[in-house]
Amino acid sequence: MPTIFRDGSYRFFFFSHEPNEPPHVHVERDERSLKVWLDPVAMAKSQGFRGHEINAILGMVELNRERLLEAWHEYFG
Repeated sequence: MPTIFRDGSYRFFFFSHEPNEPPHVHVERDERSLKVWLDPVAMAKSQGFRGHEINAILGMVELNRERLLEAWHEYFG
């Protein structure tokens, strides 16, 4: 599970066995998780996060979208 970066208590990462899916990132904090599509930025799946926190995370993903897409393509080819 390559970690791309951390922002506060959030960890942004990929699962190494998902190359056949569109570009996305997983975000974890404590026992909560969120899967976010990168093109366009949109929530795919959430477990435990409340709406306001999801919106904040989507904002973080949007701010780092280019970095995340670059890491995705570098890792998965």
